[in-house]
Amino acid sequence: MVENFSNLFQWLIFLGVALVSIITSVMVITRKNPIHSALFLVMTFLCIAVLYLLLLNPFIAIVQVIVYAGAIVMLIVFVLMLLDLEEELRSGLKLLYSKVIGGVLAVFFFLAIAYAVSATALTGKMGTAPPDPMGATVKRVGEMLLTRYLFPFEIATILLVAAIVGAVVLSKKKI
Repeated sequence: MVENFSNLFQWLIFLGVALVSIITSVMVITRKNPIHSALFLVMTFLCIAVLYLLLLNPFIAIVQVIVYAGAIVMLIVFVLMLLDLEEELRSGLKLLYSKVIGGVLAVFFFLAIAYAVSATALTGKMGTAPPDPMGATVKRVGEMLLTRYLFPFEIATILLVAAIVGAVVLSKKKI
């Protein structure tokens, strides 16, 4: 009886968090104010972290909150605050073509995802958690990150530094 109640509670948490995640994801792309979009992005990342907790993977959930909701979104907000978006809006820049291209690409990606989901048969088998999910996952991620995936990790670091330098260059006032 208690196990059924626990499964029902986890299912209700999953449905609630998944619904909030979908709503906030849509809000990210539909808001005109980029700061509001960044805040909805933080909420989406937090919902994804809760989903990782439901999957019994607390390390990935913590990394999700620290790296994405903390660092990346703050970098986005920092860049948005440095750029003068009002000047671009006043300049009369028309974004019709970009909206049409973005809409076509969104429909294309949605159809691709729908095809990928419908083309594979779902087995419905439950996975098993390791005896010590925190220790095993942290050790495994650390070993893989610093051995097998060291080069892509360093490339990502270089790209982030280049993005910061680019934001500073774009934010400099022209004399």
